[in-house]
Amino acid sequence: MKQLLLVFIGGGFGSVLRFLFGKLLNNSETGIPYGTFLANIIGSLFIGIILGYAAKSEALTENHTLLLATGFCGGFTTFSTFAYENHVFLKSGDFTSFAFYTIASFVVGFLAVFAGIYIVK
Repeated sequence: MKQLLLVFIGGGFGSVLRFLFGKLLNNSETGIPYGTFLANIIGSLFIGIILGYAAKSEALTENHTLLLATGFCGGFTTFSTFAYENHVFLKSGDFTSFAFYTIASFVVGFLAVFAGIYIVK
């Protein structure tokens, strides 16, 4: 039960922060979801740091990783929103934005995870 509560609390904080990123950074004029992109990249970096550090040392317990990686990063990163936003690009015929956003999210997201792991080595 404690583990569920840790994931719940972490996820709540992550979701609220993602919501704020979207409100502040998503561009309603162009439809470009800068807030979602930034949340996914920061979340990828953060999960890389957390899990890289957890693998390197015993300073983080399983409960810490549940709160931070599973909970916070799970709530903060927004793959479902990412998928919907790509649907909107495709539906509107904006194939350039679809391609750029998708490729950039994957490439920069992976690089951010690797950077996070590298930072804690």
